[in-house]
Amino acid sequence: MNAVDSQMALALPACKGWGKLTAVFQRLPDARVRKPLRLLPLSLCIAIALPAYAADDNENWGLCPLIDAVPSFDDAPAPSGTADQRASQPTAIDGGTLQRAGDDQNIVVQDNVRLSRGDQFLGTDKLSYNQESGKYTAEGHVRYQDSSMRLVAEHAEGDQNADKHQIDDVEYQLTSRRGNGGAERIELNGVKGSLLSSTYSTCAPNQRAWELRAHRIDIDTDEGMGVARNATLRIGKVPVLYVPWFMFPVDDRRRTGLLYPNIGFSGKNGFDWRQPIYLNLAPNYDATLFPRYMSKRGESLGVEFRWLYENGSGETYVNWMPRDDLSRKDPDRYSYYIREGNPVLKPGEPIPLLPENQRPRDNRGEFAFKGSHRFNGTWYAAANLAWVSDKYYLQDFSNSLYGQSATSLRSEVGVYGRGRYWDASFIADHNQLADFTLQENSLAYDRLPRATFHWAQPMQPWLETGVDTEAVRFQHSDMKFISNDPTPGIPANLRREIPGGSRFDIRPYVSFPLEGAAWYIRPKLAWRYTAYDLDANLAQQIATQRAITEFKTNTPSEEQIRSFYNKSPSRSLPITSIDAGLYFDRETEIRGDHYVHTLEPRVFYLRAPYRDQDGLPLFDTSPMSFSWGALFRDNRYSGADRQTDANQLTTALTTRLINSEDGRERLAASIGQIQYFDDIRVVAGAETPIKQGKSAWVADVSVSPTDRWTINATYQWDPRLRSEDVATLRARYLFGNAGVVNFAYRYRRNLAAPPGSPSDIADQYEQADVSFLYPINNNWSIVGRYYYSIKDSRPLEQIAGVQWESCCLAVRAIARRYQRNRSEDLNSSFQVEFELKGLGSAGQNTEKVLRRAILGYNRDDLYLTPPSPSISRENRGPGGDEAILDPTL
Repeated sequence: MNAVDSQMALALPACKGWGKLTAVFQRLPDARVRKPLRLLPLSLCIAIALPAYAADDNENWGLCPLIDAVPSFDDAPAPSGTADQRASQPTAIDGGTLQRAGDDQNIVVQDNVRLSRGDQFLGTDKLSYNQESGKYTAEGHVRYQDSSMRLVAEHAEGDQNADKHQIDDVEYQLTSRRGNGGAERIELNGVKGSLLSSTYSTCAPNQRAWELRAHRIDIDTDEGMGVARNATLRIGKVPVLYVPWFMFPVDDRRRTGLLYPNIGFSGKNGFDWRQPIYLNLAPNYDATLFPRYMSKRGESLGVEFRWLYENGSGETYVNWMPRDDLSRKDPDRYSYYIREGNPVLKPGEPIPLLPENQRPRDNRGEFAFKGSHRFNGTWYAAANLAWVSDKYYLQDFSNSLYGQSATSLRSEVGVYGRGRYWDASFIADHNQLADFTLQENSLAYDRLPRATFHWAQPMQPWLETGVDTEAVRFQHSDMKFISNDPTPGIPANLRREIPGGSRFDIRPYVSFPLEGAAWYIRPKLAWRYTAYDLDANLAQQIATQRAITEFKTNTPSEEQIRSFYNKSPSRSLPITSIDAGLYFDRETEIRGDHYVHTLEPRVFYLRAPYRDQDGLPLFDTSPMSFSWGALFRDNRYSGADRQTDANQLTTALTTRLINSEDGRERLAASIGQIQYFDDIRVVAGAETPIKQGKSAWVADVSVSPTDRWTINATYQWDPRLRSEDVATLRARYLFGNAGVVNFAYRYRRNLAAPPGSPSDIADQYEQADVSFLYPINNNWSIVGRYYYSIKDSRPLEQIAGVQWESCCLAVRAIARRYQRNRSEDLNSSFQVEFELKGLGSAGQNTEKVLRRAILGYNRDDLYLTPPSPSISRENRGPGGDEAILDPTL
């Protein structure tokens, strides 16, 4: 445009007011000020109107052909910047000639007009504009693109003064996420618009496996809502779903409405329909209802409420089932937990069932609360509460082995603080029994309250001082236990007091870390003092047990008991340790590849004198599992009720092979052992003292010979028993871009079992686990898992399934059997899921089950830790995959 000096500005904000293409013509012959031209207000509501319910674009599109419904424009410059940067970027105009018949006539720009700004481009063969009336016309190969889409149309016209526009014969291709479609006409009137005879699909144009069509879609961007009329979903050419009218959001504002239902079928629940209903109550709080119908059990209702404010957030969940028919239809689930062989049962006698009036049936439910509040940059409060109506609840409502492993629910509330060198807390917690196979005495003590303080500060590069301290009050609910009476055959419910007490523990220390480039020495000196204030009954129980042990009688006299009675026992002792190590490395070559080979010897000496601790209770203390980390700990107990005595030296060696090119660790092998110079006399519970000599050898090996193989192994060999204590093997192999096979073997010996015990006593557990995702070809794959308890000679979980996947469509079908409760029964289910990629799915969420069972089913999960055993709920809002609260108050 050399004839006239022109400037143009583009502004197409996404779906908040229609986008505007503004052309400001200056220095026209009469130099009059003219109104700006606003052309083609496309704004990409077209792109998000039909796929409004679509999930996040995290699908696998690798099977899709490289075919676009709207190919890239050869005359378009490469996009630069993002949509947020458009306003600050200049507009470039290229091509065409400018004509004008008179002051009140149209300005005509023709001959392949091209306008670009930032990531936007607009091209057309001819553009006409009347400055006085505000009317314009663009015709002949109208094309538009930005960072999120490309669009072509045959004709566009409108009136900028009335803010009315019409675009004919539109085709679009999304580029920021997959999707394409078209419309016969788009009509825009201010903030409102309509799409007539529109389509949407994520399939390639030549492989239209599914398509969503709508006769008319009306959109209001001020309200952020759209209404589709006469919408049809077609699989191939066959219509499978017709909806005469439905409303949906067209932006990310949260909206009240129905979410995707969860539909399934299982032997436990029968037909299972769960229909979430989302309630958008305010910008900073919302709620979701979860009505549920189970054909074999009845109805239930769950409610989740979430809130967010300037200094905190929280969520609470309640589920209530007024009547559960499971106990009537499956009474074998509810029995007194007595294993076969128990002397209370005669040979062949069945385990007695709970009487019908004691089985859980009416008003079953759960409650969960999680919230936090920040007072300032240092202090905050948090709470995490949980409750279930009965101890059968988790096994009846969980569909996962992880849910079965939760034996109790802990509720905790507290205030926490953290500074540069310190952290502190003041909390209270409570435990609820959630496992019908256990009794209340198996629960941990409630800590009501517990206060902790930790401080560690470097004074000099070679000097660090610190202190760990704790004050806590332990309480326990009375024990309701089963007393087996073989005469009537039905146990009786009894109750017994479980006394508690208070404990104060403090551990100041000083450390002298000395380090160099290839060595370190870290001496440390600590002093530990622990004092108690016990309930009288607990002090009496401890004294009685000590008298029985000391005087070797089951009926000690009051005087003998009195000699050990102490309500305020205490313990203090010094703890000395030295941790030292060296680093050696060299360059080496293996089969043409260059590596850094390291040798890392390490020694750890621990010295702590013996203190008699038999008079101390066991509130929250138990022996920790022996492992690689245990070689370098200064206490082999998890709590403060026991501090091990020690005169021992750990020697260990680690070697690594690190690829010089990519830095990947191809081999890491470690081996270590503890030399006990004296007997370890401090014990907890049924433990036996550790004799002078050597501990079990601990060996860990991790090997990645290629990018596809990963092998990890742990082995512990006890030289005294000449047998292994622990043996684990984990191997993983990756097939192509999606396949994986996992193998795991786990064994742990029961350390409390005496030598020579039969295997069912000597073995704590022995399990094998095989899982796989095997792609047969690009479309078909099979999945499976076989999780087996060798010790118990029974499966824990079995999965077999088949998957078919194309560019935009996927079908999964899996059969599953898994341990449904601790009475070792198996539940069976069959699940089918149909997924229209980029739109949604119907059926049960099979992917969630498979990702949990097959590590690597999703490649992004390869290096994640196993899922938490907590009960999870999917909360999704209609405005997006997950409803997110607005943090703005």
